[in-house]
Amino acid sequence: MTITITTFTAKDRDDWLALWEAYLVFYKATLPPNVGHQTWERMIDPEGEIQGFKAVDANGVMVGMVTYLYHGTTWGPHPRCYLHDLYTLAETRGQGVGRALIEAVYEAAAADGSDQVYWLTQEFNYAGRMLYDKVAERTPFIKYAHKV
Repeated sequence: MTITITTFTAKDRDDWLALWEAYLVFYKATLPPNVGHQTWERMIDPEGEIQGFKAVDANGVMVGMVTYLYHGTTWGPHPRCYLHDLYTLAETRGQGVGRALIEAVYEAAAADGSDQVYWLTQEFNYAGRMLYDKVAERTPFIKYAHKV
């Protein structure tokens, strides 16, 4: 599959929102609609903390998306890159779209002075984990969360 990875533009809003909503369904998550709209606005804001890339096929169809952000760490002088959201259309999985999006984040992070890219996934995401095992090292960390 021939794909092109680029940053988002304002005209990508509806296509990105469709992928965002499919991503939420995949993870069995329910969020108020304004969260997706706010995420989009923060991502396309040149001063925003969220960044992203889209994957477009040869026909110009958006087939995948990734979002990421940087944060400081007490474990070193360089910022870390958190790959936050990654989603590809089901019919394109296994064709290199996810890998290309991850590699685009790797390149951006290196160019921006980050020393690490990391992410989380759910246990049931077997297809994703098969890819992740090829492009990164699985760590032994367990996530804890508390809503405030």
